[in-house]
Amino acid sequence: MSYKSILVHLDTSVRAHPRLEIALQLARFHAQLTGLFSTYVPPRLVFFVMAGTAEYYAEHERQRHEKAGSLERLFHAELARARVEGQWITADGYANDVVPPYARLADLIVLGQTDPVDPEAFVAEQFVEHVVLSAGRPVLVVPSSGRVAPPGRHVLIAWDGSREATGAIHDALPFLAHAAKVSLLTVHSPSDQPPRDRIPGADIALTIENDTPVGDALLSQASELGCDLIVMGAFAHSRLHEVVLGGATRTMLESMTVPVLLAH
Repeated sequence: MSYKSILVHLDTSVRAHPRLEIALQLARFHAQLTGLFSTYVPPRLVFFVMAGTAEYYAEHERQRHEKAGSLERLFHAELARARVEGQWITADGYANDVVPPYARLADLIVLGQTDPVDPEAFVAEQFVEHVVLSAGRPVLVVPSSGRVAPPGRHVLIAWDGSREATGAIHDALPFLAHAAKVSLLTVHSPSDQPPRDRIPGADIALTIENDTPVGDALLSQASELGCDLIVMGAFAHSRLHEVVLGGATRTMLESMTVPVLLAH
């Protein structure tokens, strides 16, 4: 089993090329790779209202198209080198609006973790969160720091018996099929009240009981076990224009040290 189509989000950030490398490695199992270019686009009306800023907007557009052209050439060169079939798409507009429709057509989406150090990494408010919540597809989020090898050698599955966790395992099957080792883990707090006829995680996973926040416990165990990928359900809901995340999901998106596959 493998993903037949993979979409990787590309921008002008310093981590765009490493993210592309990971996507190419994942696409080697006979998948078609789509490079979707989307960056921050300043609101046009703001510049028209403010006197003397129309020229700035035009220059920003020129630089954006120039960078897109350079990255597109790199993308096609890397496709040829890796012998992977693919296509390039430039999505103009606000990323939270224009990226999800393309993302829904892919079997797997590859995004980069939000990087507060690199201003070029910002494409929209809560961009990763919006894609995870709206795409209806598994999203592989790549850390914004450190050297990240192609994930999937040792997979850690976060299990709590929920619909989201079940969906995440199903969505991660191509990774699990090629993994050398898979560990299943559930974190149980002493304050939890499990059903009387079942111990949480006893049916499927190694259970750890402590008062450490779930996200922190998962990251700690991933490091201790030497895992290179975490698979988990994403707990979130939308409130007006804001995405409200569950604690473990928020911790992962803020503090991940290895790639994380999220399914909502």
